[in-house]
Parts: sequence; structure tokens; C-alpha cells
Amino acid sequence: MLDFHNHNKTRNTVVGFAVRRKVLLFFMLGAMVLLVARAFDLQVLRKQFLQQQGARRHVGAVEVAAYRGMILDRNGEPLAISSPVESIWVNPQELKNADQKDLRRMERLLGLPDGKIPDLMVPGSNKQFAYVKRRVNPHLADRVAALKLPGVNFEREFKRYYPAGPVSAHLVGFTDIDDTGQEGIELAYDTALKGSPGKKRVIRDGTRRIIGDIEAIKAPVDGEDVQLSIDQRIQYLAFRELQAGFIEHKARSAALIVLNAKTGDVLADVNQPSFNPNTRNNLKGSLYRNRAVTDVFEPGSTIKPFVIAAALDGGYVDPAAKFETHGIYRVGRNVVRDVHNYGTLNLMQVLKKSSNVAASMVALTMPRDYFWGIYHQLGFGNAAGVGFPGEASGSLLDYQNWNDFAQATLSFGYGLNASALQLARAYTALADDGILHSVSLLKRDQDNDAKRIFTAKTARKIRGMLEQVVMRDGTAFEARVDGYRVAGKTGTVKKISAQGGYTEKSYNAVFVGMAPASDPEIIIVVMVDEPSAGSYYGGLVAAPIFSKVMAGTLRLLGIAPDQYDTMPVLLAGHDEHQ
Repeated sequence: MLDFHNHNKTRNTVVGFAVRRKVLLFFMLGAMVLLVARAFDLQVLRKQFLQQQGARRHVGAVEVAAYRGMILDRNGEPLAISSPVESIWVNPQELKNADQKDLRRMERLLGLPDGKIPDLMVPGSNKQFAYVKRRVNPHLADRVAALKLPGVNFEREFKRYYPAGPVSAHLVGFTDIDDTGQEGIELAYDTALKGSPGKKRVIRDGTRRIIGDIEAIKAPVDGEDVQLSIDQRIQYLAFRELQAGFIEHKARSAALIVLNAKTGDVLADVNQPSFNPNTRNNLKGSLYRNRAVTDVFEPGSTIKPFVIAAALDGGYVDPAAKFETHGIYRVGRNVVRDVHNYGTLNLMQVLKKSSNVAASMVALTMPRDYFWGIYHQLGFGNAAGVGFPGEASGSLLDYQNWNDFAQATLSFGYGLNASALQLARAYTALADDGILHSVSLLKRDQDNDAKRIFTAKTARKIRGMLEQVVMRDGTAFEARVDGYRVAGKTGTVKKISAQGGYTEKSYNAVFVGMAPASDPEIIIVVMVDEPSAGSYYGGLVAAPIFSKVMAGTLRLLGIAPDQYDTMPVLLAGHDEHQ
């Protein structure tokens, strides 16, 4: 009985083991079949899809920044250059795992306020990108990288640097944080300067860090260099002297243009007040304006040489004509006045004494359409065409809307306005024997758009008259330059009042001159807005600035003197500085 029971027990055990074995084998075979099927699905049926997904997760394309072109002066000196920097960004989702002490260390390295980096990790947010700091010095970026924080990444960029600082700031302009031009030449030629970025394929690790380059998809195309007409030596000289005059006379603003009289190239373009484009924190937008190109003013008596030239060229006045001024001149119901009663004046004395009365008499001898036509040909009322952002056109009322008094006031520079650049350009018609030049901020070999306005004989005659302005009894004795003959004209212009009409307290002091007067090479325009330290006449405020800049410019360019004896000094007293 016991043996039979034990036999059945043993048999049942064997049967149970066999069943379990079969079940196990079944599951093992099933698992193998599933693995084979899965492998077939992954490696055959879904191979392409998975490869694409894997590539998306571990292989990606990134942009390669292009080098922004340099801005150079006419001699190749850099005015704007780009240097490589690193921008630091983080993935907040990965940065959550970083040690708080390391985060504070990173903040101190980058000069960030405490808590700036933790603030990027907003609870519940899925944000995966945030800049920590842009344009960091590469050495500092290496120190941050040494912390080996999760989710911290680096992006190669370029930072713009301006070696001349405030000296050329208004002309060159600046770029924004993304290296896009915002003002000046940087804005005007942004497309050419910035080039186009490239692309490359890279491998990323599981934390999205770039761990290697695979191939270049598209090479970056570096920006083109832009070479300006500016001579940085003259630019610095002009900036220094204009700044000194601006401060001395406590002016509201000031602008100065230096022009090559033979080509129309702008050799210097400076303004006050200025700013440093390398550190632009808390600066007002008004400081960025290139006033010499974008701001206009009534040119005042600096326009009178063109009136005399137009009348002579058109045959409307005799070269020997004389004018009885009496200090006042009635034009209809209006009156034109001089500062003094200059009595009888010939044409040379009209410019030397800067008589509004005589200039009005000359202007009214000419037909309105002819008079307007000369002003129009000289460029008044039209932009000079240098392509600078915000370049001013100025204004010139159409002659069909004139009356006699309007024509008279236009003869001494009221009723029209122009920029310093436009005024400098107009004077090329006197400096280059009647040839008006176009103007350029880019270096060029010649002016292909030059045109004749006056005869050479008339232009030379006017230059001779303007030399008398710089004599002791003229209005601009302070404009003289030792060793050189100088021709020029002052302007002391009342400003328009906010209440209408002209104020008796605010003036623009202007001087335009050229040298050497025997064959002018250089034209300089100086405009000082609202000098308030006492003197406000163009001959006392703007002319001394002109003298210092012209003297330095002539020597820098090696232009030979044309006057070897002492400048003639007439014994007559120094007259009013209009």
C-alpha cells in the first residue's frame, strides 16, 4: 500500500516537471519569436524611420556665424571690426539638476545678480532655451565651461568694436546685440557688411551638447569691407577742435564737414555732443544723430557769394557796380536792415561787410526763375545723395510762390535751409572754378557726376572777394591760416522762435571756407548751434575752429603753402562779425 502511494507520488512529480518544462520552453520560444519579429520590424520594416529619428536626436544642423566686414577709412585704418566671442545659453530642464553652489559660482564669474540663473528655471515650464549672457570673452567662457554644469551651452558669435570710439561714432554708427546695423554706415551698408551665415551638421550627446562636427552643409560668406572717404587723422583733428569750441562756447550742438574740393570726398564728418559706441548704456537717441548730414539750418550770409556769382554770370550786374545801402532797404511793406550803415559798397565790399541790403539789391536784379535755378542747381532743396540714413533734403520754396521780399531774404540765407554737407557741396562750385561736385562718404578715384554751374572767371572773381572777408577789416579775421591764402564767408543766423518769427537771443554761428585760395583743395563748414557763452557771431565762434582744423588738414595732406609773406593786415578796425 505504501509502495503504491509512493510510486504515484513519484509519477505525478515527473509529470509536473514535464509540464512545467514544456510551458517554459513554450514561453522561451514565444519570446524568441517576439524578439525576432521585433528585430525584423526595427531593422527591416522601420529601419529608415528609426534612422531618421535617431539622426534628429543625435545629429543636427547648426548655424555658423559669418564674419561681419570691417569699416575702414580711406587709408585702410579700421573704424569698425568684429572679434569672436561666446554667448552662453542654458536648457532650464537640464539645469535643474545642477548644484546650487555651482550656479552661484557661474553668476559671480559672469557678473550676474544673485538668483538670475535660478530664475530661468520656472516651475511647470517646458522652456528649453534661455540666454544667460551674450558676447562673453572667450577666456571667461572657458572658465564657465570648466564648471561642467548640465544644460549649459555655448554659441560662437562676433562682437563689434569701434577703435575710434566717439571720434567717428556719428558716421560709423553701431550694431545691436545680434550684430545688425542700427545707425550710420553700419545701417546703410548692413546687407554688404553682414554677409550670410553658413550651416554645419553636428553630433550631440544625450544632454544635447555638441560633441563633434560631421560635415559642412553651407560655408559662411563673410561680409564685405566698406572703405570710407574719411581720413581718420583729419577726423580726429576736427573732432578735437569742434569739441573744444563746443565746450568753450557752451553750445547746444555743433557740426563740421571737411570736403575735398576737387573730388567731393568727405574727409571728416564730426558732431557734438558725441557718444561712445562701445558703451552705449543710458544714452539718448538724440546723441546718435549725424547732425552734419541729417540736420538743417538756414545758412544765413554764407549764401551771399552765390548771389553775386549768379548776378555776374547772368549779366544782371556790372562787375564795377556800386550800391547805396543807407543801412535799411524797403521792399514793399517790409524792411531789410544791416547792422551798420555801410554807405556805398562795391561787389567785393558787399561780401566783405556782409551787407544784407546790398545782397537784396543784387538779388532783385535777377528774374525769379533764374535766381531759383542757380540755387536749385547748387543742390539746395535736394539731398546730397550720399546714401546716409536720414540724410536731409533741406528746403527751397518754389519761385512761383515768391514775392520780392521772399527773394530778398533768400539772398542773405533766410527762407531756405540746408545741412552742413549740402552747404559744403555748394561751395565746390566756387572752389573748383565753377564745377559743382557730387559728394561721397565712400572712397572713390574721381567724381563722374561733376557739372558746371558758374564760369571759371566768375568763380575765381568770387574767391578773390572772399579772401577779403578774412582780412582784418572783414568779418572773419579769426579764420586766417599762416602761410596760406584763405577764402571764406561768415554767417550769424537768427533761429526761428517756438512762438513764430525769429528770436533775438538764439543764433547759429556758421563759417564756410576754402584753402589754399589760389587753387582750393579743402572746403570746411563749421556750424555751432546756440553758442551761449557770450560771443555768437560766425566770425568769432565758428571761424577760429575752422582755422585750427584747416591748418592741421593742410599740413597732414602735405598741401604746399601759397602765401610766403606775412598775411596783409589792414589798418581799418575790426567790423561786425555777421
